[in-house]
Amino acid sequence: MEVKIKALVAFRVTGAALEDALAEYDELSVSGLLREVVDKAIAVDEVEVEVQEGPNTLEEYDSQTGG
Repeated sequence: MEVKIKALVAFRVTGAALEDALAEYDELSVSGLLREVVDKAIAVDEVEVEVQEGPNTLEEYDSQTGG
């Protein structure tokens, strides 16, 4: 039997750690990174991830920090 689980996750991360994580998982967005992490941690059929607040890409991060 399948079950649907919906969770809200909030976390803080340094810019360098975010860049390293995206590179390690070969992802271009935070939503893609989280999708990969969850999929690798537990075998799931479908993972939907939506970034509701904060940068979703390194370009968005750079524009917020002036970098």
